[in-house]
Amino acid sequence: MTEEIIRTLTVDGLRFRYRALLRPGARAEPVVILGGALQGIHGWPQMDEHLGPHATVVTADLPGMGGADPLPPGTGDDLLRAAVTAVMDDLGARRVNLYAFSYGTSIAFACARHDPARVARLVLGGVPSHITDAQRDDWGRAVDRLDTGDVTGLARLTADALMCLDPDRPVHRRDLALRYVRRSFVQALTHSPHAERSLRRSLEHRPDFSGGLSGVPALVFAGEHDTVTAPEHQRAFAATIEGSRFLTIGESDHWVVLERPDDVADLVARFMTDRPLEDAPALRPVAPLPRPRAGTADRALPRAGG
Repeated sequence: MTEEIIRTLTVDGLRFRYRALLRPGARAEPVVILGGALQGIHGWPQMDEHLGPHATVVTADLPGMGGADPLPPGTGDDLLRAAVTAVMDDLGARRVNLYAFSYGTSIAFACARHDPARVARLVLGGVPSHITDAQRDDWGRAVDRLDTGDVTGLARLTADALMCLDPDRPVHRRDLALRYVRRSFVQALTHSPHAERSLRRSLEHRPDFSGGLSGVPALVFAGEHDTVTAPEHQRAFAATIEGSRFLTIGESDHWVVLERPDDVADLVARFMTDRPLEDAPALRPVAPLPRPRAGTADRALPRAGG
C-alpha cells in the first residue's frame, strides 16, 4: 500500500519541497527524480506507474524550480546538490537511486561524484554534455523575446530549437510534442512567479560533466535525433563512467521523455530493479556503436512507433 507525502525543507535559507510516493517494504532503494529547468514536482506520472510497485518514488521542486524559492544570481550546482542530500536525509535513506533528465543530469552527476556511496544506481537521459556557443546564441535570442513581452514567440523559438524538426528524421508524435512543449513554456512563463529567472539561469548554466565516475552502476540514454547534444557526444560522456551502459531510443529527440514516456519509464524501472534491459517490450538490440573508450556497452532501442 502506498502513501503520498509532501514535505517542505530549507537549504541555505531557501525553501523547497519534495513529494514521495512511499512504498513500504520495497526491495529497491528510493528513486529520486530530477527533471529539466521547468519540470515540476507533479510532472512524472509515468514514473509513478512503472516505478511505484518497486520503490518509493520521489520528485521535487528544488530551489529555483516550480513553487520553490528562486535561486540567487550566481548560484551553482553545489546548493542544488545539497538540496538533494537534504531530501535523502529527510527520507532516512542511506542510499537512493538517482534518475535525472536534461538540466537535472548535472545535479545528479554531481551528487554521485560527491558521495558515490549514497547512490545505488544512476540513470541520466538527454545529457547536455556538449553545448556550442552557437546554440547558446540561438537560445539567447529566443529568451530576448521576453524583453518585449513576447512569451508566445519565445515559446515557439525555444521549442523549435530544442526539438528535431527535420522531416527526414522520424520522431514519434512530433507534432503533438511540439504543441505541448510550446504550451508548457507559455504556461510556465505566464503563471510561475520565477520561471523567467529559471529559464535565464538554465541558458547561462555551464554544467560540469568532467572528472569521470566509478563505483556507481550507471545507464546513460539519448533520443536518437537529440539536437541539443548529439548521441555521440552523450556516448562519449557515458564512456567516462566506469562500467556504464549507453542506449539510444528510436524515433525521438531531446524530448524523448514526452515522445516515448512509457518506453523511458519502463527502461528506468528495469535498470533500477536490476532486471534485463534486452527483453523489454520496446527494446531490440542492434550492433554496438563504436566506443570512444573501453568499459561501456552500447546498444540502441528500436525505431518502432506506438
